[in-house]
Amino acid sequence: MAKKATVQDSAFRKDVPLPFELRLSDFSHAMQDVYDFFCDVNKLLSDKGLHRLDDMLRPAAMSGMISDMITASLAKFSRSLVENRHFNGHPDLIVRGRYAADAVASGSDGVEVKSTRKAGGAVDTHGARSQWMCVFVYVVDNSTEPASQRDPMRFTEVYIAQVEEADFRHNARGALGTRTATLHREGIKKLHAGCIYKLDAASRTAPVSGEEYATDGLKPPTKKAQ
Repeated sequence: MAKKATVQDSAFRKDVPLPFELRLSDFSHAMQDVYDFFCDVNKLLSDKGLHRLDDMLRPAAMSGMISDMITASLAKFSRSLVENRHFNGHPDLIVRGRYAADAVASGSDGVEVKSTRKAGGAVDTHGARSQWMCVFVYVVDNSTEPASQRDPMRFTEVYIAQVEEADFRHNARGALGTRTATLHREGIKKLHAGCIYKLDAASRTAPVSGEEYATDGLKPPTKKAQ
């Protein structure tokens, strides 16, 4: 049976101020949405004798998909933010009603959402901008054997902070490379000051159940009635 990770209430840091009326429960629900999706899809794939989605997706594709899913879920639960309807618009989440038709190519009122496997959240971006930036760090078990015993993907760190254009360094690129920018040392310090979720080392590898669970906001998960 497919395994499902659950959001851990004890990993939330409740003393970090959140922008745009966001609540920790918004993040909890969004993360659990991702866990539920991977569990459901992996159960279907396992029943057909196929590889887990975690094992089939390339890292860049998986990070992009998780970022899109988190963006959609945060928009669903947030009181004031909606998805930016402009194709490839920035930021991913914008304040409801602030821009015409809730669409803007490059806005300032909202949150850019990123996900990465890099511990600490030093994710590459397509350009240096002044913005509210939210980074979800996750881990994937691609090594446990047999593969049927592998742990599900889980979020280990979540950061949200306001950064400036000067907080980025521009990365060198080759003739065929795409120009990127990454927070430099001081920029990462700003990001880390906005840590709202972090699993300890033991929790990152803690056993998970193969049974289905439900979550109720930030409360510990309870087993569904049979």
